[in-house]
Amino acid sequence: MEGGNQSRVSEFILLGLSEQPEQERIRFLLFLFMYLISGLGNLLIMMAIYSDPHLHTPMYFFLSNLSLVDICFTSTTVPRMLNNYVSKNRTIQYAECLTQVFFLLCFAGMDCVLLAIMAYDRYVAICAPLHYNTVMTPKVCARLVAVSWFWACNNALTNALFLTRLSFCGHNEIPNFFCDLSPLLKLACSDTFINDMLIYTMGALTTFLPFIGILISYIHIFMAVLKISSVSGKQKVFSTCGSHLTVVCLFYGTIIGVYFSPTSTHTAQQDIAATVMYTMVTPMLNPFIYSLRNKDMKGALRMLITRRPGFTL
Repeated sequence: MEGGNQSRVSEFILLGLSEQPEQERIRFLLFLFMYLISGLGNLLIMMAIYSDPHLHTPMYFFLSNLSLVDICFTSTTVPRMLNNYVSKNRTIQYAECLTQVFFLLCFAGMDCVLLAIMAYDRYVAICAPLHYNTVMTPKVCARLVAVSWFWACNNALTNALFLTRLSFCGHNEIPNFFCDLSPLLKLACSDTFINDMLIYTMGALTTFLPFIGILISYIHIFMAVLKISSVSGKQKVFSTCGSHLTVVCLFYGTIIGVYFSPTSTHTAQQDIAATVMYTMVTPMLNPFIYSLRNKDMKGALRMLITRRPGFTL
């Protein structure tokens, strides 16, 4: 059937997480709780870093940027989903859908690049500690974050613009709670070859290139750890890098499974489970992962809370 004989889709229907209406209230409360915990946790991380001069270092500068990105990341999808539950209206306009795709890809790309920068920061701190202050200067750190924003936004904008060349006609139901590349490409009634190539090229540069950088950094860190004779020294290195490695595994494990496996090999349910992990669960866990295993961060959070009237430990 030719696309020219079909009416163009002007809106999409977000089917959500399941087709069981009796579970909607439970899901609404659960995801509202996760969203609030994620936002509050990441906001506390940013405030603690800003308020404690001892945390004005490159590592915590990058962590505060990661927390900001995580707040924006969850805010791209979750409020819309919660509104759909309340209003019972699951339609989203074509322009809104493309806008959501742009911000989703932008913040996901920022997460990838920031995790790589944080790995490089740990590599310099552990493998070249004498040169750390001259390598990771405030100006260098600011430029790294600025370049990350530029690249992530450029990748997101390119993918979103190339979506506009596709024709969507007939079926317009998205088996997810937000607009994403994979389900949108499945709905297109025109050739998606160029879009698929964009995912595997620019997407690879945004996702796999930082991942390779993380691997290389930690290979050098691991080799440096082997040269440390004291057990306490090794434990200090692992405590510094353990939180970052945990977040990397959580984030990359799900995002690679969604975007870089053939669309025919995974079901809609698998896609939804993976997207819930990297859009909601991982940003919610990040503040706990970085604070509970970090004495400096726990101290900063304790001071931040106790200096507020009405708060006690």
